Amino acid sequence: MKKIIFALIIASSSIFSSQAQAITSPEIDALVERTLKTFDVPGIAVAVIKDDKVIHAKGYGVRSLRTGQKVDENTLFGVASNSKAYTAAALGMLVDEKKISWDTKVTDIIPEFKLYNPYVTEEFTVRDLLCHRSGMGLGAGDLMMWPDSSNFTKADIIHNLRFLKPVSSFRTKYDYDNNLYIVAGEVVARVAGISWEEFVEKRIMQPLGMNKSAASLGRVKDKSNVIDPHAPVNGKVQAIGIDWSETANAAGGIYSSVADMSKWVIAQINGGKYGDGTKRLFSQDVHEEMWTPQTIIPVRGQNAYNTHFSAYGLGWFLSDVKGYKQATHTGGLAGIVTQVTILPELKLGIIVFTNQQVGAAFSAITNTIKDSYLGMPKVDRVAEYHARVVAANENAKKITDEIWKTIEAQPKSNAKVDPNLYVGTYRDAWFGDIIISLKNGKMFFDSKRSPRLSGEMLYYKGNTFVVKWNDRSLDADAYVKFSLDTEGKAAGAIMEAISPLTDFSFDFQDLEFKVVK
Repeated sequence: MKKIIFALIIASSSIFSSQAQAITSPEIDALVERTLKTFDVPGIAVAVIKDDKVIHAKGYGVRSLRTGQKVDENTLFGVASNSKAYTAAALGMLVDEKKISWDTKVTDIIPEFKLYNPYVTEEFTVRDLLCHRSGMGLGAGDLMMWPDSSNFTKADIIHNLRFLKPVSSFRTKYDYDNNLYIVAGEVVARVAGISWEEFVEKRIMQPLGMNKSAASLGRVKDKSNVIDPHAPVNGKVQAIGIDWSETANAAGGIYSSVADMSKWVIAQINGGKYGDGTKRLFSQDVHEEMWTPQTIIPVRGQNAYNTHFSAYGLGWFLSDVKGYKQATHTGGLAGIVTQVTILPELKLGIIVFTNQQVGAAFSAITNTIKDSYLGMPKVDRVAEYHARVVAANENAKKITDEIWKTIEAQPKSNAKVDPNLYVGTYRDAWFGDIIISLKNGKMFFDSKRSPRLSGEMLYYKGNTFVVKWNDRSLDADAYVKFSLDTEGKAAGAIMEAISPLTDFSFDFQDLEFKVVK
């Protein structure tokens, strides 16, 4: 799932002078309209919270290119990994009730929980589930729930974690993980005696008055004002299907609007207090623990906001920006990206939801708004981030064009490939079986457990092919590199994405296929 982290903003000028320069609602309107056009985003919703009041909440553009219906402040978006803060809060509420502690061992609650290393399994705590320091690689195992056609159950995912080999030592390195948040949701369910979805809705959303939001798309009662995701398909942005497995709701399943999410942000700014200030979702101690650095994230080089330290807390990215604390998170599904940013010392919150998967759009809006509040010199963030997008796309296109050029030239070369050497069923310990077959003389790749991962295989070089997925919205074509036995027949295969822009949740690099027949 897409996770885009950008340095955010706080200025050393006084709060009074910052407020005096704050961007106006008409200026936000102009900013967002320009962002829509620059990044080819159909619809965006924005909210700004200052001093416990929502001072701007508005929708722009359309919910879907299919319908042309307008976005408003109550339009529901998949907030994706912004759901993780709710999972952390749910566990924090159980800590407050002394039903668990942050350092309760996961196996005390889920006895079948097991990771690759027995020591890590034994030592793994509730806290460890939330702060991306397991030793597993970036997005490890995400193909069990991404894309959404897979039939892996929650029990399958928890069981299969034991097959994912670590890439670093336990608690030594930050690598973003989704599957351990699924486990965290199961901890909530087993300790609370109700599902994660029920807990989040009854214990968090309902008290805050988030009446239109739901813990998953399937639980949204009124779907008359929900966006469609959008993504470039063969060079043109178009509406695509919802791409999410509800087994992973605790990692990224919530649907909400900027109007509803503003209530959550206000509660966060106030340390868990809501309503008239006498009610609490969670204690101040729990709030501070969630906003305390747990896993260091390297900060390299200079940046515009003088960020020296960055870390992941419990469900939040944390950093210093212009000497102030910042708590933020992004979220990304296919065709949807979102961002929530809080500057607690300024009592400022900014929420940007979009229905296209280019993260630069929300970054341009968020940072422009914050620049204005903090007296920063004016910088054209739309142009700045657009230049980055153009450069990244050009680099990726150069790489992939060269690959396709090589593939197209193969029929004219003297290379002779016998596809029968590669036909068969291959198995990976956690992902299951794939079938390499011949159809009308062409090689095809088909996953048995994730049917959308299906496509033609095209010869590249040596024993390497490229699989071109039938679903072009996936934007994740991949190498398939075969190993051979002593008879020259395929014995196994590994995979790798061909484009540097492929979403990390396509963790092809973690697959190790062996021929089973």
